[in-house]
Amino acid sequence: MAEQLRYDGQVVVVTGAGGGLGKVYALFFASRGASVVVNDLGGSFKGEGNSTKAADVVVDEIKKAGGKAVANYDSVENGERIIETAIKAFGRIDILLNNAGILRDVSFKNMSDQDWDLINRVHVKGAYKCARAAWPHFRKQKYGRVINTASAAGLFGNFGQTNYSSAKLAMVGFTETLAKEGVKYNIICNVIAPIAASRMTETVMPPDVLNNLRPDWVVPLVAVLVHKNNTTETGGIFEVGAGAMAKLRWERSSGLLLKADDSYTPGAVLKKWNKVVDFSNPQYPTGPNDFMTLLEESMKMGPNEQGEKLDFSGKVALITGAGAGIGRAYALAFAKHGASIVVNDLANPDTVVEEIKKLGGKAVGVKASAEDGDTVVKAAIDAFGRIDILVNNAGILRDKAFTNMDDNLWDPVMNVHLRGTYKTTKAAWPYFLKQKYGRVLNTTSTSGIYGNFGQANYAAAKCGILGFSRALAAEGAKYNINVNTIAPNAGTAMTATIMPEEMVQAFKPDYIAPVVLALCSDKCPDPTNGLYEVGSGWVGKTRWQRAGGHGFPVDVDLVPEEVLKHWKAIVDFDSPKVDHPEKMQDSLSKVMANMENKRNKSPASSSPSSQEPASEHLAAIQEAVKKEGHPTEYSFTDRDTILYNLGVGAKSTDLKYVFEGAEDFQVLPTFGVIPPFNAEMPFDYDTIVPNFNPMMLLHGEQYLEVRKWPLPTAAQLSSKARLLEVVDKGSAAILKSGVTTTLAETGEEVFYNEMTVFLRGCGGFGGPKRGADRGPATAPNAVPNRHPDVVVEAKTSEDQAAIYRLSGDYNPLHVDPAFAKMGGFKAPILHGLCTFGFAGKAVYERFGAFKNIKVRFAGPVIPGQTLVTEMWRDGGKVTFQVKVKETGKPCIAGAAAELMDASQSKI
Repeated sequence: MAEQLRYDGQVVVVTGAGGGLGKVYALFFASRGASVVVNDLGGSFKGEGNSTKAADVVVDEIKKAGGKAVANYDSVENGERIIETAIKAFGRIDILLNNAGILRDVSFKNMSDQDWDLINRVHVKGAYKCARAAWPHFRKQKYGRVINTASAAGLFGNFGQTNYSSAKLAMVGFTETLAKEGVKYNIICNVIAPIAASRMTETVMPPDVLNNLRPDWVVPLVAVLVHKNNTTETGGIFEVGAGAMAKLRWERSSGLLLKADDSYTPGAVLKKWNKVVDFSNPQYPTGPNDFMTLLEESMKMGPNEQGEKLDFSGKVALITGAGAGIGRAYALAFAKHGASIVVNDLANPDTVVEEIKKLGGKAVGVKASAEDGDTVVKAAIDAFGRIDILVNNAGILRDKAFTNMDDNLWDPVMNVHLRGTYKTTKAAWPYFLKQKYGRVLNTTSTSGIYGNFGQANYAAAKCGILGFSRALAAEGAKYNINVNTIAPNAGTAMTATIMPEEMVQAFKPDYIAPVVLALCSDKCPDPTNGLYEVGSGWVGKTRWQRAGGHGFPVDVDLVPEEVLKHWKAIVDFDSPKVDHPEKMQDSLSKVMANMENKRNKSPASSSPSSQEPASEHLAAIQEAVKKEGHPTEYSFTDRDTILYNLGVGAKSTDLKYVFEGAEDFQVLPTFGVIPPFNAEMPFDYDTIVPNFNPMMLLHGEQYLEVRKWPLPTAAQLSSKARLLEVVDKGSAAILKSGVTTTLAETGEEVFYNEMTVFLRGCGGFGGPKRGADRGPATAPNAVPNRHPDVVVEAKTSEDQAAIYRLSGDYNPLHVDPAFAKMGGFKAPILHGLCTFGFAGKAVYERFGAFKNIKVRFAGPVIPGQTLVTEMWRDGGKVTFQVKVKETGKPCIAGAAAELMDASQSKI
């Protein structure tokens, strides 16, 4: 029997805990040793009235059972008072369950601003206010657990719930951001979409289903997620109800890539639309696509094949935030295709209006906030008598780490993005309904879909817009009103010093507009309810993927320990039961199917696996070591050679490293770590080790063999990766992989790399305790007990990391101060492999070519610090270590190189 999950000494705050799911949470955590703050305003499910009675009844019940609890009667909009209750009564807070909610269901055409605002205040702002008040306590104690509450209506949109769907999907972007910001402080944040009978669901679910739904089914999942033992499952999205549980994640199509030039037209996009929605080779992203690589591929392509030219003559398009940037590009594109344009901008719409008129188009400007939707839409009606297309594009940023977020940063972002989108759409809706025609294009962002550091407000607003769009699409379908959402990527931050001019140009907003026009046309094969990421000639569709999940018997009470036992199935995305839910009905399907799951029937879905998790991991490792990853191509030129050499300390006076015309022009041998950088591994971390979390991965050691001398300074290479071994260290795992790099044309081997990564929290699966001996690749390389034979000092430039990253490692940890701070560093740190390059250069220049070189990374380096490489030669082997001169601390240890020619030396 598994050990019972306990919460002794911890303090749990549950909002909306006077009844339903919140009450069951409160009673459960109290029964498992926690002190509970029972918050409930005591209002109706519509948010009307208040009473202290609901909270008091729950507190009394807990106390009678011998538990500890206090009541709080504040609205969640006063989250600081709720958290203050916890601190005053119990001295701390450990777990926050943002559960409070209300419903104001009404069709969009009849929705009032009060219906919209009240839902958003309770669900979105309430969750923000409570989490924000708890955050300083969580950070200080380096411990916190947060559960936010979404719903199927939020994930998929639901008729008559545009306000609720919007608020509930906002919880996903909000949670994903909190998870990214909190992980450093052991603050774990997840979001659930529960299906449980309550005062709220009585209005939207049939009685026979309600009879089989109890809030008790939700609690065990939440109990596992908020327990102290969960240190890795964060930022997750879970569906749960009636014994069925499954995780969801985003799935993105590989999409359509076209040449980003004048031939990138709406017709060209529509001509190959089938590629936009092709999920045969999907991605599972946690952030934006790799637009740099996409751009490079786009630039190599020929002009795009043209399809039918779109004609928007007679149509009126209203674009918010159209005075500059992406909005301006949309306005000009629609005008060029015949539409009459309403240019809305709070700053200055007139410049774009004049631009359109000079092109022979029709346009009017309206200077107003998108929040003043009535005024904005009235301008269209006054000028042109109708409105056909609405592009909600207006937006602002108020970025700040969550610990510094306040209402002055939160409210404007929510108002402009989310409320502004609602207000303009609301004003246009009666005209769309009357003419039985409308096209709405709303703007989310990858920050909303995936969350992003320092953008809790923006992520919540942008994900809320997606929830709004999905519910609106359901309402508009029968009236020929199509609603789609895009996450655009545009800008000119990439400068000509880093990229060729044509690539800089390809980041222009102009290469978002063709997709917008395609979606707003009558020719799009997927007319409504789509989410598309787009930029620089590429567009892909993004959708939910749901794990196979697990169904527990509904005739047996469920406990958290049982959930933990079946956790792998709940989060298993390789299961044949994986699917792609798109509607509320899809969400209910697993729940309904599980209603017949009873222990006495022994359904296959609930039979426990005969294999222990440990043996499953060992079996996965055994399979993985037999495989080889698909070849990964890498092409480099003299320019890349020079860039790498500069990145690891070459100076302008070192002509052999920086001038392709030099007689002895060459690439430093440690360049060998670059070609396999993106090699495809023939395994999935999640299957071969338990509890994998990329945030807990450390690059421990690097071993490089140089198998071809002299090295080419330009070539087409191919790399293949293998898993070598996984060592079980109890609380951690050590994973070693090998990559062989060859000349693509001849197959001749050039480099061989071995990477050792340390995976914290991933041990205990029954694997070998010691790794294999592979000669110099695993040698400990202790330094001799004598003064070094050679010492080389090399001062790194303050720009060193900025230069080195251009060789392929774009991790923001090495350039973005805000990101570095979140990683626990005072400033961006130098890439470990850059320090490796400096050390390899020192060895190479003193002792000549080497067969192999191995290092262990021992500490960080801040760009601008001085690297001191100490070297000892014994025969054909050079042992070395590297220290940071300014601190005296080691950054590379256990290092050695075996020389090609033991008799030769450059000392």
